[in-house]
Amino acid sequence: MKIGLINVDSKIPNLALMKISAYHKTKGDAVSWFNGMFETYDKVYASKVFSYTPDYAYYPAGIEIVKGGSGYIGNYTVLPDEIEHICPDYSLHSNMDYSMGFITRGCIRTCNFCIVPKKEGYIRPNTDIDEFTMHKNLVCLDNNVLASDFGLKQIEKIINRKIKVDFNQGLDARIIAENPDIAKLLSRVKWLKPVRMAMDNMGEADAVIKATELLRKYKTTPRAYSVYILVRNDIKDALRRVEICRNLNLNPFAQPYLDTNSINYKVSQEQRDFVSWVNQKQFFKKMPYELFKIARHNRNAGVLPDKNRIALIN
Repeated sequence: MKIGLINVDSKIPNLALMKISAYHKTKGDAVSWFNGMFETYDKVYASKVFSYTPDYAYYPAGIEIVKGGSGYIGNYTVLPDEIEHICPDYSLHSNMDYSMGFITRGCIRTCNFCIVPKKEGYIRPNTDIDEFTMHKNLVCLDNNVLASDFGLKQIEKIINRKIKVDFNQGLDARIIAENPDIAKLLSRVKWLKPVRMAMDNMGEADAVIKATELLRKYKTTPRAYSVYILVRNDIKDALRRVEICRNLNLNPFAQPYLDTNSINYKVSQEQRDFVSWVNQKQFFKKMPYELFKIARHNRNAGVLPDKNRIALIN
């Protein structure tokens, strides 16, 4: 069989497609990225992450098309075990210098903006790192690895193997804040990226503050940890959380709220402005949000900023 793969919208390597590729190659099938202009296929797999991005527009007629991923609303199909528990085909990305996988699936939280409770349910062990780790760098996609005893044991293994790791979905600050032993454990990790946490609302502020205190107490480095900031329409609330990060010398990363159940959901201009300000550090560090917003709108309208704004930007 000839298999085609389509990564509809993910900006990072798509783990599901890499596993599907590895599985089909064990069957002797030919696997490649879909190129409908010049190739014909027996079967095509498409993976989409975000509901609001358009689907691929040029599916070939007359062959089997398998679609999966959270971007297809209501499509919570999981990979069969023989594909889920196979080492991904890292050769699909020639310059990929890290491994990817899930140590755990699911989460103990039931955040109303998150698709994980619907898609994966409560937290459970998924995979030993030996199943998918082929590099000295590792990106784990777990949603709440610290809430699992199995996850904590795997972190011990990562430490003992001297693997650099990034838990790129973030670590639960509430768990770190409640358990100094976990902060001690994390201080022994070699980090591929700084520790990532989240402050999705002001109710999580105290936990982030306490977790930061513990991580720094036990000398977890780098010390400028990243904090995901969920931005809804209440910009004042988001601004309070961002300023807490600034005062703690943390690195906020703003993300607009996205309705994963709607293909027509639109992010407001206010959300876009705020996210742009926070994530462009040359502006975030030098000018307040209100001034950035005025300067941005004036620029879009063709109005040059005055000397004071130029001084702040420079």
